[in-house]
Amino acid sequence: MRTHRENLLLFFSLLAFSPLLALSSGPPYSCDPSDSSTQTYAFCKASLPIEQRVQDLVSRLTINEKISQLGDDSPAIPRLGVPAFKWWTEALHGMAYGGKGSIHWSFSGIFKATSFPQVIATAASFNPELWYKIGEAISTEARGIYNNGQLEGLTLWGPNVNLFRDPRWGRGQETPGEDPLHISKYATMYIRGLQGDSFEGGQAKALKTSACCKHFTAYDLEKWGSASRYSFNAVVTAQDLEDTFQPPFKSCVQDGHATCLMCPFNRVNGVAPCGDYNFLTKIAKEQWGLDGYIASDCDAVGVMAGMYAGTPENASAVALKAGMDVDCGTHLQKYSASALGKNMITEADIDRALRNQFAIRMRLGLFDGNPLQQQKYGSIGKDQVCAKEHQDLALQAALEGIVLLKNTDNILPLSKAKVSSLAVIGPNANNASILIGNYQGPPCVSVTPLDALRNYVSDTKYVAGCSNTACNSGIAINQAAQVASSLDYVVLFMGLSLDQEREDFDRSDLLLPGSQQDLITNVAKVAKNPVILVLLCGGPVDVSFAKTNPKIGAILWAGYPGQAGGPAIAQVLFGEYNPGGKLPMTWYPKDYITQVPMTNMNMRADSATKYPGRTYRFYQGETVFPFGYGLSYSNYSHEFVSTAKTTLKLQGLKTSLATKLYEINQIRSKECQNLNFKTTVKVTNHGSIEGRKPVLLFLRWPNATNGRPRKQLIDFTSVHLKAGETAQVGFAVSPCEHLSRATKEGKRVIDTGSHFLMVEEKEIEITVA
Repeated sequence: MRTHRENLLLFFSLLAFSPLLALSSGPPYSCDPSDSSTQTYAFCKASLPIEQRVQDLVSRLTINEKISQLGDDSPAIPRLGVPAFKWWTEALHGMAYGGKGSIHWSFSGIFKATSFPQVIATAASFNPELWYKIGEAISTEARGIYNNGQLEGLTLWGPNVNLFRDPRWGRGQETPGEDPLHISKYATMYIRGLQGDSFEGGQAKALKTSACCKHFTAYDLEKWGSASRYSFNAVVTAQDLEDTFQPPFKSCVQDGHATCLMCPFNRVNGVAPCGDYNFLTKIAKEQWGLDGYIASDCDAVGVMAGMYAGTPENASAVALKAGMDVDCGTHLQKYSASALGKNMITEADIDRALRNQFAIRMRLGLFDGNPLQQQKYGSIGKDQVCAKEHQDLALQAALEGIVLLKNTDNILPLSKAKVSSLAVIGPNANNASILIGNYQGPPCVSVTPLDALRNYVSDTKYVAGCSNTACNSGIAINQAAQVASSLDYVVLFMGLSLDQEREDFDRSDLLLPGSQQDLITNVAKVAKNPVILVLLCGGPVDVSFAKTNPKIGAILWAGYPGQAGGPAIAQVLFGEYNPGGKLPMTWYPKDYITQVPMTNMNMRADSATKYPGRTYRFYQGETVFPFGYGLSYSNYSHEFVSTAKTTLKLQGLKTSLATKLYEINQIRSKECQNLNFKTTVKVTNHGSIEGRKPVLLFLRWPNATNGRPRKQLIDFTSVHLKAGETAQVGFAVSPCEHLSRATKEGKRVIDTGSHFLMVEEKEIEITVA
């Protein structure tokens, strides 16, 4: 995809030429009932099956018309009444800048949209219901903008479900984190919210919008040293593909019923995924059953031509033959005719791509007459954009995603009655844009953390301490210390910004930028009370110095919390909300990067090379904060109270007595179902205030040999408990899915012997015989 800066340039160029881009008062559509010539076409008859309608439309196209439709900017076909269509629309955590189909913000009075927290922060809530509601709100706003004539596409290219493999990755902020199951659940719920009810009762129902999971697969490097995403060859083992990189994409298709997958720039084991028949056709379409289309990342086919495919025509042929359907770019439109003339592709290859494309446009209702007159989504108006319920949801998401990392002597929550004066310090305190993250649009409201805190403490003084987040200029440590020493309490807003982490830009270290650490420690040294450190960042930072410094009493991580981030942080600081977020990624010490090149894709540790492994599942080292960590203003206890089965018998299916394991592909589906059981955990809030408690269920084996993870998340849910309240939380365990692991060959197996289910400090043993 284009970089953040390129998207902004595109946006301003659109404004410069806005008179040429003005849209009609309503959205474009095919099969106008007032046009009698189109009503005779089978593709205009909504009563017919979509497959029949699509086949009729494609059969009417000339070869030049067919080729013209292969890019993301598909021109109109006037003689058939088919309008132009723009495939590329951004909606990662709200309707956004960038993309040819994205919002024309300068028209018809819609200048803003609800900006939810960046994905990494929303994921920290561990709340699937919240993720669904966010997707639902974004798709409603997309339809409202589209119905108002300001959007030229309803195919939304999100979510990003790549694994946050390396803490330096500039786009880690866009993802749900480092755990495959967690990412999979996020993807499933977000997609269902975006697409409407298409997943219920089959996939042929109407689409509210179309979701696209990116970037398929093993993409997680921008620029690091001499390595670039445009040329990097990700060498990935069959084992890591099976249990780490592929599960989120499989869930996108099979559980979320996503209607698109996007292939990336890089190569995987020497082959560009956009030209890999095994990935695109055999796995995504045939094994997983993708009912939709496959798009390239923008200009990835052109990159592929220079990478290994030789001539431009060969790149076109490789992509189409592999199963790609939409080229984000113009490569296929430019070179497919020549490839066809050289017999490198057939017209049937093009027809396949067009059938997948037009099926989506028809499911979106764009071939059923005027969308504004359609019962399902035609009534959604621009009043739904920035609707109060959406803005309230953005606040809820920001609150639920805040993670309390340290709270010595319960310095938090602060009391309004006791805090008579407040020092707010740091470059991230008075800049609302930092709250948003990348792939963003203009938010409905813009409130800085400083402004939010001034609503709580009238005597609030602010010192930036340095001129920007890089903290390499305008440094005013003495001024900050002087103000801090004269007031009751100090809140420091530090962390990162898009200048340190973004698309096309990876970090070089895990430290706070510039003089931030010096600013924090010098302010803490002279403050009357232990200071409070609030970190705004997507990727993890090594704040070991703050973790161990007794003068730093509390640490909060808020990610990039979106338009409501300022008020949400203030509510948490002053006890109006009890934090319950959990880290969706491991926070490593700074020396981790000296042991792990970004280009090493292996997840498992290797003692021979002193390679420590990646993510909480395989990393063998000390952490600053572990995956799933997060404190609360309450204390909770957990206890397993019942488990339906503690012994599982699978007889006669061992591959051999020596291996002591079962291969999943040898276990009949019915027998897998018969193994399923439930386990129940009692959770009690021993604190004095109510709170939302995410409950994470892990699996561990007796040892981590043979490539087994140290432990792995197998389910999670949340429970809201009043002070002193107890609730029972049930988990459905599917042994074929949850107790299995991947072998080096990429096969799923269940080991005989002991398995342990874990929640916090408690565990229960399950035996497989």
